Amino acid sequence: MTSKVNQQMCARIGVDPLASSKGFWAQMLGVGDFYYELGVKIIEICLAAKERTGGLMGFEELKNRLMATSGKSKQDISEDDIARAIKKLKLLGNGFAIIPVGKRRLVQSIPGELNLDHSTVLQKAEKTSCVSVGVMVTECGWTEMRARKILDHMIGEGMAWLDAQNSDEPLYWFPGLFVSPSDSK
Repeated sequence: MTSKVNQQMCARIGVDPLASSKGFWAQMLGVGDFYYELGVKIIEICLAAKERTGGLMGFEELKNRLMATSGKSKQDISEDDIARAIKKLKLLGNGFAIIPVGKRRLVQSIPGELNLDHSTVLQKAEKTSCVSVGVMVTECGWTEMRARKILDHMIGEGMAWLDAQNSDEPLYWFPGLFVSPSDSK
């Protein structure tokens, strides 16, 4: 379910999804107030950063942003709490998920499921935050058409940025894989 559809559904039944009583959403999602509030914060952070991240945010970045916005100490919100809240958000549709990419985890906050090709591209881009069609052809044995199709799809979904200024061949950058100094703490 897309957020627009969810908003329309809520409007029809007279419920503001972010301002409604916690009881309604907590009951719908099967979570207590803590996970409800954490889920709302996760949604707010991911949506606010979507233009920059393309809907794929590093788990560590999300955790750091949660800690920065939380009035609670760092011990109050664990990685397991974040993972549980994201898992509960899947009940609202397939827009939120945790995706393992090599040694890292990404939080997907865009509708749609990533298939094996998407995951392969993200794994290849894990260290440098970018790939090229040539890398996918050489290292994965893909045809050029397959590589272009999946990379162009990822650009269309906002997950990747195209850098056509590279002298060898265009590079596809994944801002969700960028690592900020605060992510490595």
